[in-house]
Amino acid sequence: MSRLAPLARGLWVVLTTPFDAHGALDPDSMRRQVGFARATGADGVVALGVFGEGGSLSLAEQTQVARTVASEAGDLPVLLGVAGRSTAVAVEQATTVLDAAREAGAVSATVMVQINAADPATVARHLAAIHAETGAGVVVQDYPVASGVHMAVAAVARVVDDCEFVVAVKAEAVPTPAAIGALASGAVPVFGGLGGVGLIDELALGAAGAMTGFSHPEGLRATIDAFGFGGFTAARAAWAPWLPLANFEAQQGIALSLRKHLLHRRGVLAHPTVRPPAPTMPSILAPLLAEHLAAAPSPDEGDH
Repeated sequence: MSRLAPLARGLWVVLTTPFDAHGALDPDSMRRQVGFARATGADGVVALGVFGEGGSLSLAEQTQVARTVASEAGDLPVLLGVAGRSTAVAVEQATTVLDAAREAGAVSATVMVQINAADPATVARHLAAIHAETGAGVVVQDYPVASGVHMAVAAVARVVDDCEFVVAVKAEAVPTPAAIGALASGAVPVFGGLGGVGLIDELALGAAGAMTGFSHPEGLRATIDAFGFGGFTAARAAWAPWLPLANFEAQQGIALSLRKHLLHRRGVLAHPTVRPPAPTMPSILAPLLAEHLAAAPSPDEGDH
């Protein structure tokens, strides 16, 4: 078979899964979040990823999220995370959420699958089974913090070479700039994540854009655009005002709760609820969060 068309370059906004105060899905906040992503310049949206708490949702809830996002996305491409680690479970999840997204009118629906083994041949078989059942392109996510699997960059490249249905790589194995630099000359685009903390270095080494859920995606958009017209120097200047907030938001363990609190303060989410066992933001950080939010560039500052 010939290689499938690559994923679009640019900004892919990773969506959280909003819950109400009791931990049930909040479709209204999800729809509002998709609109927020579009308004801030997203080229696509990602649902059911690690920061979408996909692993904490039942299959019925994953289906509802996929349907809600796709129905609101309009012409925005939709990328759906697959949380299952075993092939049978991953195939069931991928098939179910893709069917829901397509039925809801998604113009483009793709799946993102974490590397689930250190052996590239095993991973290739896993991905091939998902593609065979769904017909969809696959984004390979290399995120050892979430998966517990460490794969050498050369092995990731081998998986891409062996799987012509792979349409992109999301490289989140630190140090990400080095990994992206090694993968960027391959057949598919490579995206960074991790809240955008390493964004300018990743762009400088060949990243196709950003695929992350920073609470202020307009900062990511401005930085990607700046790199396009002015390279490293322009991107550095564009990202510098946002970096303290990105660094604050990326605190290990509580990053999801911090992001949800920030999106709640911005009026995007009705509640900042996370599902246990995900830890919540310590109350002692609330005043500091407010300080960071107040210090963030306003929409009319420069290119933001």
